[in-house]
Amino acid sequence: MINQPLNKFIIYHSTIMKKTTVLLSVFILFSTLNVIAQRFPFPQHTPYHTHIKPSQYSQSELDEQVTSFYDQWKEKYLINGCESNQYYVFFDSGNTLTVSEAMGYGMLITPIMAGYDPDAKRYFDGLYRYYKAHPSHIMPHLMAWKQITGCKDADGPDSATDGDIDIAFGLLLAHAQWGSNGAINYFREAQLIIEDIMGNNASEGDINQDYYSIKLGDWVRSGHFMTGTRTSDFITDHFRAFSFAVNDTTWNKVTDKCYSLIDEMQTNYSPETGLLPDFIINVNDSAQPAPPNYLEGDLDGNYSYNACRDPWRLNNDYLINGDERARDAVVKINKWLVQATGGSVNNIYAGYYLDGTKAVGWSDIAFTAPFAVGAMADTSNQEWLNLLYSRILSSNIAYGGYYDNTLKLLAMITLSGNYWVPDSSLLNGIKEKSIYNNPVFTVYPSVTTGKINIKVGNNPHNEKLYIKVTGLTGRVITRKNYLPDNTITLRLDNFPPGICFITITGEKGTFFGTQKIILR
Repeated sequence: MINQPLNKFIIYHSTIMKKTTVLLSVFILFSTLNVIAQRFPFPQHTPYHTHIKPSQYSQSELDEQVTSFYDQWKEKYLINGCESNQYYVFFDSGNTLTVSEAMGYGMLITPIMAGYDPDAKRYFDGLYRYYKAHPSHIMPHLMAWKQITGCKDADGPDSATDGDIDIAFGLLLAHAQWGSNGAINYFREAQLIIEDIMGNNASEGDINQDYYSIKLGDWVRSGHFMTGTRTSDFITDHFRAFSFAVNDTTWNKVTDKCYSLIDEMQTNYSPETGLLPDFIINVNDSAQPAPPNYLEGDLDGNYSYNACRDPWRLNNDYLINGDERARDAVVKINKWLVQATGGSVNNIYAGYYLDGTKAVGWSDIAFTAPFAVGAMADTSNQEWLNLLYSRILSSNIAYGGYYDNTLKLLAMITLSGNYWVPDSSLLNGIKEKSIYNNPVFTVYPSVTTGKINIKVGNNPHNEKLYIKVTGLTGRVITRKNYLPDNTITLRLDNFPPGICFITITGEKGTFFGTQKIILR
């Protein structure tokens, strides 16, 4: 179904008569085109877990509202620039061109809108090329978090975790939507960034593997930031997809850690409101909200411009995966919000202390839109959700900035029932591209105290090899990359004893197999 050319059909019919030749020609002419089939065209009308949607509009009206606002958003923020084949999502503030967070949002939105937008793949590929042109100088498959006028990396160039996570998930969406057999192997690129997000140890990447907590970016390699996290990075529905994509159950532990921290915050610091802080410290022991000016400002330990995304992120996980921990968290927030505002959406403010006291005197759709997504899980208050949705629709894109307008669009996608996550069967891409039923490499010795030798029996495509060593629980012990070679030596001297599994894949996604060894 992918990249199917339409052949030219030229049909001639002629009848020759005695004095007159009649040539009847019927031309059915199609230019040779690459027709890209969408597997999941918009609208999807995903069968969410128990929920409510805005009821004052029909489903077709909800869909049309999304496509209408998407067209406005695309015109204002999706920019063809830096290179002719690149696109970026315009940050529209000062001399900042874009940030990885914005790129991640664009790479979520465009595959979801495919089917409605015939150019969605072209936009996505342009966003991908921009991301690849700005790698982090620490982990090469993560993105430098900020670019300024002139397309120059600034303030780093290292990564910000939420951007990395959304870019990786966007690549999985692209793989599910268009397949990975074209010019860009979306699935392999997703695997590479997911592996860099995880890293090989607590100091690498965006995950602290000592505590299964999410770091602030790959720049956190030591010091007090190692035990800090940002609640808006708790993108748990993405993590479930990652675990399938790279066959690494460590992601399940990251998900559990996120929900454990949410429970600690709501139980110990916001029992009446359920509000979550922008940042949490001491994730290793007695977690607590961050102090003022921990990273960004005096509201770092309260519900501000990072945590405002939490109801949207968390309820996506409940709607898709049915995790009751997510539902409980967002319903608690929603019930407080209804009471605190007296049922008036005009009384929603752009920031709160964890006790529910307003921290600022203005409102912002960046808060209202995610609150509306959270309200979908509270099936007892349809009227409130309808009011929230009407307030979202009334906001004018001309009077907002990149952040609130983009969160509005993302919220509308979920609110209309059109958010989706690739099924695990589509993310088992290693097996999907496998040409081998059995492992085609041997490991010797199979019981070792240190060095092992790996002999690859056949590498017909001469692919670069990626070797992953995992423990019995699925935790990745180490990853190594090798140029095409038949014999490889791998040292495991510094790893604890026990059963391990050696998995080899190729740079093009070929699965060479998995072998068990024992470390002593």
